[in-house]
Formats: sequence, structure tokens, C-alpha cells
Amino acid sequence: MATVDREWAYTLAGELLEESLPRRWAHTQGVAVRAQMLAPLVGSSAEILESAAVLHDIGYASALVDTGFHPLDGARYLRDVHVLDERVVRLVANHTYALLEAEERRLQEELAAEFPLLDDPLLVDALVYCDMTTTPDGGRTTLQERLDEILGRYGEDSVVGRFIRRATPCIHASVDRVRAAAAGVDGRTGRRSRRSGVW
Repeated sequence: MATVDREWAYTLAGELLEESLPRRWAHTQGVAVRAQMLAPLVGSSAEILESAAVLHDIGYASALVDTGFHPLDGARYLRDVHVLDERVVRLVANHTYALLEAEERRLQEELAAEFPLLDDPLLVDALVYCDMTTTPDGGRTTLQERLDEILGRYGEDSVVGRFIRRATPCIHASVDRVRAAAAGVDGRTGRRSRRSGVW
């Protein structure tokens, strides 16, 4: 039976990333911390979100590289090697609008067929939020700073750069939805609750 196990997820991600890709591991840990902050928002799905957060970049590990597209490589490994809750695997496969990058790499048909987007918009948005408000070193950042950092690191005309420029409106929308939900925005009055430290 497929399971969700946060401790196992941390152990696996650490084994794959900590020594060989320490900066990626630092980012991963930061994304997981952001997921923990969203636990009150996602409720019973908190363990799913945190597990996906800590596993979202394992496809960068050299042992897992196949297509060179880390969301797909990581998700295939989780599906084929481990018995894991399908929701976690699909979140990893589709994190941060991966399908748009898959189009740039001509892998969209494979990704969409093997790992359909999870039909839980809040979880999908939450993982985007966690990833895109965390620096490569695991610290907090603003969305705009993160977008600028990615474009600066990869170049605007690279595969990643083209993807990020296309995905920017979608990413902004996801982050805005999470912020609004976490802050408890009342659509009629605009008043906010005090329940969240999310920004």
C-alpha cells in the first residue's frame, strides 16, 4: 500500500543530495520549512506537502538523471523504486509549473501521461509557493528576487530562462492565492486574520 512518511522522505533526499549537491540540499531543507509553515492551511494534507517539498529536487541527483529534466526523473524514481503515495509523486513531477518547462524540452507528453497534475489546486499552489520563496541556499526570499535569481543564473535565453519567463504569471498567481488563503482574506472587507506568518 502506498504511504506517506516524512522521516523516510528526509532520509532519502539527504542520501541523494546532501554530499553531492549540498546547495541543492540546503534549498530543499528551506522549501520543507516553508511547507511546515503552511501546515495549518493544508490541514490533513500537511504530510503530503512536506514530503513533496523535501523530495521535489531529488531528480538532480546524478544517480537518478535520465532525461535531464529533474521533475520527471525524480518522479519516475519515486514511482518505480519506492511504494509512495501517488499524490506526493505527482506533486514532485509537476512542481512549479514543470509542464511548461517540459514543453521547452519536448517532454510534455511523457510528463502529462505518466504524472497528471494533481487535482488539488491548493497543494499544487502551496508547493509552488514554498519553492519560489526559498533561495538556493535555503533562506527566505521574495518571489521577484527568486525569479530574478533564476534568470540571472541560467540566462534568459536558456531552456530554464524561457520557461521561467513563460511561467511567471502562473507562478505569481499561485503565490498570491496561497498568501490570500493563509492570511484569511475576506473578499468583501479585505480584512486579514492573524493566523499565519506567510508572506
